Amino acid sequence: MIARVHPSLRIPIILIGLLFASFCAMAQDTGHSGQRIPLRDAWQLQSSCKLQATGQEISTLAFRPKGWHETAVPSTVLAALVADKTYPDPYFGMNLRKIPGTTYPIGTIFAKQAMPKDSPFACSWWYRKEFSLPKELGKQRIWLHFDGINYRANVWINGSKVADASDVVGSYRTYDFDVTKFVGAGEENAVAVETFAPTENDLAMNWVDWNPAPPDKDMGLWDAAYLTTSGAVTVRYPEVVTHFTDASLKQANLSVIAEVANASDRTVSTKVEAAFDGIHVAQAVALRPGENRTVTFTPDQFPQLRISNPKVWWPHGLGPQALHTLTMRAVVGGIASDEQQSRFGIREITSELNKENYRLFRINGRKILIRGGGWAPDMLLRESQERLEAQFDYVREMGLNTIRLEGKLEPEDFFDLADERGVLVMAGWCCCSIWEEWSRWKPHDLEIATAQLRDQIMRLRGHASLLVWLNGSDEAPPEDVERAYENVLQAERWPNPQLSAASEKRTVVSGVSGTKMTGPYDYVPPSYWLEDKSNGGAYGFNTETSPGPAPVVEESLRKMMPASEIWPPNQYWSFHAASGRFQNLAAFDDAMKQMYGAPKNLDDYEKRAQAMTYEGERAMFEAYARNKYESTGVIQWMLNNAWPSLYWHLYDYYLQPSGGYFGAKKANELVHIQYSYDDRSVVVVNSLYRPLPGLKVTAQVFDWNLKPIFSRGTAINAASDSSTKIFMIPEFPQAAQPAVYFVKLTLRDSAEKLLSSNFYWLSSKPAEFNWFWTSYERTELYSYADLTELEQLPQIKLDVGAKSETIDSGPAVQVQLTNPSTHLAFQVRLKVSDKDGREVLPVFWDDNYLELMPGESRTIRARYPSWVTLKSGMQVRASGWNVDTVKVFLSSAPSKSTEPAKATR
Repeated sequence: MIARVHPSLRIPIILIGLLFASFCAMAQDTGHSGQRIPLRDAWQLQSSCKLQATGQEISTLAFRPKGWHETAVPSTVLAALVADKTYPDPYFGMNLRKIPGTTYPIGTIFAKQAMPKDSPFACSWWYRKEFSLPKELGKQRIWLHFDGINYRANVWINGSKVADASDVVGSYRTYDFDVTKFVGAGEENAVAVETFAPTENDLAMNWVDWNPAPPDKDMGLWDAAYLTTSGAVTVRYPEVVTHFTDASLKQANLSVIAEVANASDRTVSTKVEAAFDGIHVAQAVALRPGENRTVTFTPDQFPQLRISNPKVWWPHGLGPQALHTLTMRAVVGGIASDEQQSRFGIREITSELNKENYRLFRINGRKILIRGGGWAPDMLLRESQERLEAQFDYVREMGLNTIRLEGKLEPEDFFDLADERGVLVMAGWCCCSIWEEWSRWKPHDLEIATAQLRDQIMRLRGHASLLVWLNGSDEAPPEDVERAYENVLQAERWPNPQLSAASEKRTVVSGVSGTKMTGPYDYVPPSYWLEDKSNGGAYGFNTETSPGPAPVVEESLRKMMPASEIWPPNQYWSFHAASGRFQNLAAFDDAMKQMYGAPKNLDDYEKRAQAMTYEGERAMFEAYARNKYESTGVIQWMLNNAWPSLYWHLYDYYLQPSGGYFGAKKANELVHIQYSYDDRSVVVVNSLYRPLPGLKVTAQVFDWNLKPIFSRGTAINAASDSSTKIFMIPEFPQAAQPAVYFVKLTLRDSAEKLLSSNFYWLSSKPAEFNWFWTSYERTELYSYADLTELEQLPQIKLDVGAKSETIDSGPAVQVQLTNPSTHLAFQVRLKVSDKDGREVLPVFWDDNYLELMPGESRTIRARYPSWVTLKSGMQVRASGWNVDTVKVFLSSAPSKSTEPAKATR
């Protein structure tokens, strides 16, 4: 029997200590209402095909599981079987194809195909756990929560069925079962959950063309399971909605919303209380037996909710990420029946169509250019807090402000971090499966879809980071489905914008989306983004696009496939590419050959690939920044990978940042100087919400021999949130044009502090596009730019010094680079390696894949999370396109006073 479905009650990690004390104090007065009892460890897992027992038997203490797999929850079935080594690492080589049930054709979408009848995952799988409850909870109501079950399940406790597969259906449902009558306080108890994989006809989580799919289709308990306690009345889904009275942001009108429910069989009078920042409001509510009601506190009712000079939440880089703690409780008879705490940000997000009908977002009334990447969780839905935090740090380091979730609605920790780190989130449903094949829907599918939407909207609506909800991805829903979705969003008080689709669609319900999804997804040269005027170029809001493949460095290749297969490219490379039309790197490799010359070996390939991804990602983000707000947003497809891949990422599965990462990081500086491929203009982009007077711009152009052929400097004032063309670099007479030439740009403030620098390698023979042959994949070319002369750069040696140090955020390494030669040091790569030569990851470099002019020196810092230890024997390695590898050993103990160690060659 289901009381209701609801989102995670997970409390942010930073509050655990405070809340533990609060819960203990509450227990003295309320009989332990509001406690949370995790059900994480000591689960057992087994296929129903290996069992004769029933759910009634399995869920009793008398049952003795023999030969079951040990696991923790959350875990999908396959993740558990990989963890206990029943199956080999599916991410290495082609091991995935060795797992039984992985018979779908390579490169196809398994979500659209039936589970093979002989697959071990065609059977249901049982999760079982024994747990105890403290005796003092005997007077409390006990709730069993599941934050994610994929896809159907039967739930049993102590021999009694709590819910069956007709109740528990949908990957993105959240479940809240009143199990008071099924459990015993002061006793041992047993819970058993029989899970069923989704079918090809189910509205489930799925994998499309990003990567393969696991053969179990991610079946199982993929998110948290836990128990909570309460009295007769519960509080769920607290939310605070902000509206600023004017652009000054000096007054915020707040509305506080929550769901309260009466779980008893009698009418209950309760006082619902809300408190934050010293403000307290309360109202009396009478609830009928079993009634669930939305309770709202508005500024009109409670003037204390009109906040003067509020602490406002902003995306990172634009202001502080101020979060406030809301405490809501239901009091019955003077005793707290239930209490919840949540964090919220005082912020307001709106959107509009500009004069070109492009979707424009505003944060706290200010325009914001959306710069983001498409998120992929681990393919087996495994995650660690450290890995998650590192990825959010990478997002911030690259200057991105948004993550897009396409049908991958993450656990609560993800959204807590987004709130804390100031990263906006676009959330919505997925393409390329039954989610957008509405003609195949049966009548019950709309009910399942809206139930999943309701649970997710209730769960997400209170987070400061949520930017927008997308009802569709590639396609917009038909009228009846969109209206049903809109009704849910309105009923559940979604406070942010909502769109029909991520693509350029007009519907009778919501009109024009104002977005586009026109590609490209495969390789295009850097000039594409400013030259294209009708497809994926820098105008409008492009919700997914990319310069295509992202080949990884050799170290990552060796982690993902056998040493014998890493060169030359072969079926292993194709297997770790993408799906559909993106199963190989043919377009990228052909462009490499024509632009930079054919690689002779893996080292040649790697240096070309990283230069291409660097300039490709830089050019895309720079183009959209230059053209704001004719361009209003761009989402790189993708940010990361669900498994080791050579396609669509800004850092690889092993958290290795390389060329594309540093190109994006360069382009997305909050104060930035850049070159325009279309008209040769020098542009300053100020992304701050304040003017910057007295800036000094310098542009220098050098021929192949580094002889200056143009130089100009000027002083400018950059307006708030602006893109300003400063001057044009002249087009040189044909006779004076070198095949390859270089542009160096610098931007300094009035005190000569360097704010931004940029370096471009350009060809006198620009790319020529065949615009007639344009598809969502890419635009064909008549010819590419000729950069083959770069292969003739003389080999040089750098002077390198390094020291380890400790800074406020944790350990760090400072590297001093000097180019003593008379030649350019091109695409210099720095890394800190352990004693076995493996790069220490994750790492946050100030800059990398950089250039040094003759005689130039630079100091670069690498920072690490606090949990990383820099050990004796580690070394800094500097290498590059035409730079001999140099190694510098670090001291054994980081210190602020350590002198830089000198290079050994």
